[in-house]
Amino acid sequence: MTRVDQWTWAVRLYKSRSLATAAVKAGHVRVNDERAKPSTSVHVGDEVRVRAEGYEKVFEVVQLLEKRVGAPIAQAAYVDHSPPPPPRDEFFGAFGTRERGAGRPTKRDRRELDRLRAPERGQD
Repeated sequence: MTRVDQWTWAVRLYKSRSLATAAVKAGHVRVNDERAKPSTSVHVGDEVRVRAEGYEKVFEVVQLLEKRVGAPIAQAAYVDHSPPPPPRDEFFGAFGTRERGAGRPTKRDRRELDRLRAPERGQD
């Protein structure tokens, strides 16, 4: 039996124990589809859902860890059932992108970008 904040830190889902605890308190971590507290126990076979970077990651607990371990051992402690992340184009869109190597936008380019980004205003 291991605490969920301790397990998420030990398997390297968060860089520090305090970040893991803060994420659990903020409601970004769910255990078996229920909102978890930092002291919630994790058992082998539980499903842990972590919301990060705009989408949700789903992990199945295979091994309980209480202390932080090396990356290969940490990856063996869970099975990742997460759906693949959305493509970058879909996530960010092709809105306001420049060609690679085009350099810094000129004042004219910036005005055009601002005009594209600005919401439509009532035109008389």
